[in-house]
Amino acid sequence: MTGVGTPMMWGIFLAFVIVALVIDFSVMRSQGAHRVGMREAAIWSIVWVMVSFLFVAWLWWHLRDSQGTQSANTKALEFVTGYLVEKALAVDNIFVFLMVFSYFAVPEHLQKRVLMIGIMGAILLRAALILVGSWLLQEFHWLLYVFGMFLVLTGIKMWWAAGQEPDLGSNPVLKWINVRFRISKTFDGENFFTVRDGVRVATPLFVVIVMIAIVDLIFAVDSIPAIFAITLDPFIVLTSNVFAILGLRAMYFLLAGMHEKFHLLSYGLALILGFIGTKMLLTGVYKLPVGWSLGATATILVATMVLSVLIPARTEAARPGTSSLASAPSARLRAAQEAEEGDSR
Repeated sequence: MTGVGTPMMWGIFLAFVIVALVIDFSVMRSQGAHRVGMREAAIWSIVWVMVSFLFVAWLWWHLRDSQGTQSANTKALEFVTGYLVEKALAVDNIFVFLMVFSYFAVPEHLQKRVLMIGIMGAILLRAALILVGSWLLQEFHWLLYVFGMFLVLTGIKMWWAAGQEPDLGSNPVLKWINVRFRISKTFDGENFFTVRDGVRVATPLFVVIVMIAIVDLIFAVDSIPAIFAITLDPFIVLTSNVFAILGLRAMYFLLAGMHEKFHLLSYGLALILGFIGTKMLLTGVYKLPVGWSLGATATILVATMVLSVLIPARTEAARPGTSSLASAPSARLRAAQEAEEGDSR
C-alpha cells in the first residue's frame, strides 16, 4: 500500500492513540460513574478538535520538509476533508446511540463506560477495514466504482427513509441475543454480567454494548467508502477516521440534548453520501479537487443544520412504552434494518 506514511509516522500516530486512550480511561476511572454535563462535554469536545488540528499541523510541517509545500497542502486538505466527513456521519451515529440508550433506559451515569468501550472497538474495526480496503483498491481499482455506486444508493435509501421510525424491538440481532442469553431485567452498576438466583446472567448493559458494536459496524460500511472518495492514502484515511472517532464520546454528551433541533440532518447526510458517491463514479472522467469536496460537505452540513432550526419538526406521538428519544429517526439504521429483513426473507 502506497502513501505518505513512513514507519516513523505510523509509530508516532500509534503512540499518540494509545496515550490518548490511556488518558481518557484514567480520567474516566478517577471520575467514576457519573452524569456528564454540557460543560464537561463541551470542554472535551474542544480538546479533541484542537488535538486533531494540532496533528494535521504537525503532518503539514513534516511533509513540507520531506516532500515539499504542495504535497503538504494536499495531504493536509485531504485530512481535514476526511475528518469533516467522518464527523458529519458520526452525528447520525450519536443519535442512534441515543436511541439505543433510551430504548434500554440506560442511566446517564452508566453511558460513559459503554461509549468508551464502543470507541475502542470502533477504532480496531475501522483500522482493520481501512487497511483491507486500501489493499483491495490497490489490487482491484475497479472497486472504486463499486464503492461509488454503493454510496449513491445508500444516499438515496437514506433520503427515502429519513424521518421514518426504526423499530429497534424487531432488530434480528436483538432477537438473537434474547434467545441465546439469559438477560436480567435490572442493571448491576457497570457490570455486563451478574448473578441472579445463583445463575450467571447478562445485564441489559451487555445487550447495549453489543448493539452499539453492531450499529458501528453498519455505519462503517458507508463511512469508510466515503473517505476513500477523498483520498486513497491509507495513512490519511486511517488517521482522519480515528481522530474523528476519538472525540465521539464527548460529542455524544454535547449533542444528546440537541437531537430534535437537527431533524433534517439525515437529508443532509444523504446528500453528502450521494455527492461523494458521484465523485467516486466520475474519477475516471474528472477528478474533483479536494477543496471542492470540503466546501460542498461543509455547505451541505451547515445548511441542513440551519434549516433544521428554521423549519420546525413535525411532532408525532411516540409509540406506547417507548420514550420520545427512542423514536428519534435514523435513516442509516432504518435502511440497514430493511436490508437485514430482505436477506432473512
